[in-house]
Amino acid sequence: MLADKGNAMEIISQIIGGQHADILIRQKAGAPLELGELLVAEEGENKILLQVFDLVYGSQMQPEALEWASGLNLENVSSESFLDANLRNYVLAKIKAVAHIKNGVAKTAKSLPPFFSGLRRIQDADLAFLENPAKPLFGGHVRSGSRMLSKEVILDGAEVLPTHVLIAAGTGKGKSNLTYCMLYRLLDSDYAGILVLDPHNEYYGKLKSHPNAAHNLVAYSPNPDRGALTMAIHYESVKPWHFSGIVPFTDAQGDATWMYFKHFGNRWLYEIMAEKRGSKTQEWIDNRRLHEGTLAVLQRRLELALDKTIFKPEGGQNTVKDISDALDAGRKVVVDTSRLASNTELLIGSILAHEAFERSRRNPGRIKSIVIEEAPRVLREGESNVFSSIAREGRKFGVGLIAITQLASMIPREVLANMNTKIILGNEMSQEREALIGSAAQDLTDDSKAIAGLDKGEAIISSVYTKLAIPVQFPKFETMVAADQKISAAGASVAKRFA
Repeated sequence: MLADKGNAMEIISQIIGGQHADILIRQKAGAPLELGELLVAEEGENKILLQVFDLVYGSQMQPEALEWASGLNLENVSSESFLDANLRNYVLAKIKAVAHIKNGVAKTAKSLPPFFSGLRRIQDADLAFLENPAKPLFGGHVRSGSRMLSKEVILDGAEVLPTHVLIAAGTGKGKSNLTYCMLYRLLDSDYAGILVLDPHNEYYGKLKSHPNAAHNLVAYSPNPDRGALTMAIHYESVKPWHFSGIVPFTDAQGDATWMYFKHFGNRWLYEIMAEKRGSKTQEWIDNRRLHEGTLAVLQRRLELALDKTIFKPEGGQNTVKDISDALDAGRKVVVDTSRLASNTELLIGSILAHEAFERSRRNPGRIKSIVIEEAPRVLREGESNVFSSIAREGRKFGVGLIAITQLASMIPREVLANMNTKIILGNEMSQEREALIGSAAQDLTDDSKAIAGLDKGEAIISSVYTKLAIPVQFPKFETMVAADQKISAAGASVAKRFA
């Protein structure tokens, strides 16, 4: 964590003009400002919070004089009498008012600070208005420029999780680290059940060190590590609607699955996958004019999706129920899909998401959220599946998505707009920034440069549940865990001393 430099209350810039969304300030020499930095203007007992969104050079000298002075410097001729770094040449910053803090409550800024106001850097005490809700969701530490403050951003998980979270970033900008940190802190409580589809087999190894892991964390894998359970799904747990928008069937193939299901019930998959058919089954097929070629192609596609290491004609009868029970109890369930084909991974997710969603439809209770990486695979234009259904109407039943992606622009605009909380990390692709800025809860029009320049772990949280778009920094996961464990150990030592 970067420490404050100098006196935090020191005036480092002054307002010299501009308008509400484009205020111009002059930087004090020796106190450099950064894009995204938060500044404070005092108004008696109240404060206005402002943020830097652009930096420009300023000078009292005419352009011709500057060209002459630069020529003297380049030719090693002294120009000290013409060029004064502190007075004649300086840095100007463009800032915008982001919040007005009155009586400890943050409101939308609707007025300007007094002309010629002096501004200082923000400090933790200025952020007392950030709430600590009863159902916390860790959102990193407040960031000012590249300086991480000690103040944590705690979102209201009861509001944020059911209304979906989008985690968007370019490659290597810290999406996975951010998700580890968020889920690790969620293990402190059981107000929300979280299902994680883990395509890289990383989450369980990261999260199992949590003190509550034995009680609050469940892991499934085809090849389980110590402490994890074997992932096996019985044929009778698979229904035709689980394939919708996941496995590409033709109309004829899709109709065939439904016809089998309506006739054979939970044993439909046994019949359609059978190597030999009985005479009654063959007669039924002939009567319904099911084409042998259609059935042969359908069988091959089902064989590819129904990986034999997971889907079993015998065994795994209770897996879907057990996972759904764990989610209902507020536990965090990690399913290792790292060795499976994409269709198989998404089919498993579809089966589990359907069951979780249907349970919540019938009996809304505990919050549930599903973590899905490379979200455009299932949230794409023209596709109808359980994930898109949850994105559109899950909030009514307390079921949300934590969608992780590099390509937010590929997610349909309607779905993107329904994701009420966006955690935006660095992204140098202008198309992606435009998609995120256009669907953000706050006006981020002036933040495109700042988003492009975000370093690993730096982010902006834009949510309908926050008064402003909050610049944050997520710590390195291992560093956060070590700090949390140190605090826990100190607390246990104190408790033991007074026992």
